Amino acid sequence: MTADAVAVAVAQFAPTADTATNLRDIGRLAERAAARGAHVVLFPEYSSYFVDPFDRSLAAHAQDLDGDFVAGLQQIAARRGIHLVAGLVERAEDPTKVRNTAVAVDGTRVVATYRKQHLYDAFGQCESDWVEPGALTAPDTFEVGGLTFALMTCYDLRFPEVSRTLADAGTDVVLVPAEWVRGPLKEHHWRTLLHARAIENTVFVAAADHPPPLGVGHSMIVDPQGVEIAAVGTATDVAVAHLDPTAIERVRRINPALSLRRYTVGPRE
Repeated sequence: MTADAVAVAVAQFAPTADTATNLRDIGRLAERAAARGAHVVLFPEYSSYFVDPFDRSLAAHAQDLDGDFVAGLQQIAARRGIHLVAGLVERAEDPTKVRNTAVAVDGTRVVATYRKQHLYDAFGQCESDWVEPGALTAPDTFEVGGLTFALMTCYDLRFPEVSRTLADAGTDVVLVPAEWVRGPLKEHHWRTLLHARAIENTVFVAAADHPPPLGVGHSMIVDPQGVEIAAVGTATDVAVAHLDPTAIERVRRINPALSLRRYTVGPRE
């Protein structure tokens, strides 16, 4: 571990339909992560509010970026001197739907947002019944300790173009809040896709999931060679990895896959 390493934590917990309780859980886990040296702490998708199955209460409990939940995240970040990333059920233009938003904050402001682009209309689920897809906008990034961070969400992992656009924008660390629903082979898919996105883009990937029984758990941090360097099992807990800002340059010197490719990625409306 180098002296300028950036400590990143994945925090695994099960959000509920009580936003105040969720914020208390986030505060407790953020304190645990900060005590272990974390500079950036990643929480799961739907951290502000979650019900299973989805119902009309989702829209009723949606908030704006300047609402109480994001303000609570900023207060926790300010108290611990860290950056926090968490899933927000955000108000949408359609009052019957919401936006599935990942928000990154420091102690004073929102530093990046991402609205889930690929909705989970698969494996018998239909997220688009309740959620508006995010616009295909340029990546929103933020920097901590010389590393550039960007966001994507859960089902986006199955679309390699998303992480490739983040890599093309200069991202060093891809942060993935998730609610990776359990099912046949789903844990295998989760691990394989996280490792693949790190290997093919030669970046760090950190992902935070809900624990069982609904999620698969196994929140983790993967390095640019696809090595899992920190992970949580199935408990409510945090795992911390210290990311070397020079690691990506070293890996790309040996494996210059990004510079050798003959294709670019563009959006399809």
